[in-house]
Amino acid sequence: MNKVSLEIIGLTYSESSTGAYVLILGDRNSRRRLPIVIGSAEAESIAIGIEKPRKGRPHTHDLFIRFAKEFGIEIKEVVINRFRDGVYYAMLVCQHGNDLTMVDARPSDAIAIAVRCGCGICAYESVMEEASIIMDDIEEPSTNQNATDDNINKVEENESLDMLTLHELEDLLQVAIDNEDYAKAALIRDEINGRK
Repeated sequence: MNKVSLEIIGLTYSESSTGAYVLILGDRNSRRRLPIVIGSAEAESIAIGIEKPRKGRPHTHDLFIRFAKEFGIEIKEVVINRFRDGVYYAMLVCQHGNDLTMVDARPSDAIAIAVRCGCGICAYESVMEEASIIMDDIEEPSTNQNATDDNINKVEENESLDMLTLHELEDLLQVAIDNEDYAKAALIRDEINGRK
């Protein structure tokens, strides 16, 4: 399977999910973005891993890296290998001597480990095709801005997305992307994908 190399673009608080954060991964060779909703503990661990502080006791992901090193296990890469029913799946590709092993992991945990050991993060092209959002450089004006504004208000009021047409959802998705509201964009994307 073809893999797409990813980088961490950002980590933001999710306004649509209480206590959650959105980890934004970007394709290194295009404008595609992969928004992943994660918990606050995982977001904190990823942020700490990126900052690489050296003080204090090890966090769980630090302990994992120390354990792997102690037993001669190298984390080669993190692969986001599936997207099913709005949930991402990942695996750690580990090498011990000549043996290569794939270990199932939540993407948030796998990425928290990746930032600590410096290994690459990637996703299968099939995941990118299904779940990524494309960031446009040029914002196209909407032909029906009032309807789009009304639909944004409906989503903000937590009304059901299933009441909107596919065309309205696509317009709404573009507005959410333009506003960099990746959590809302992910919800809308999932609704669109569920109809296909």
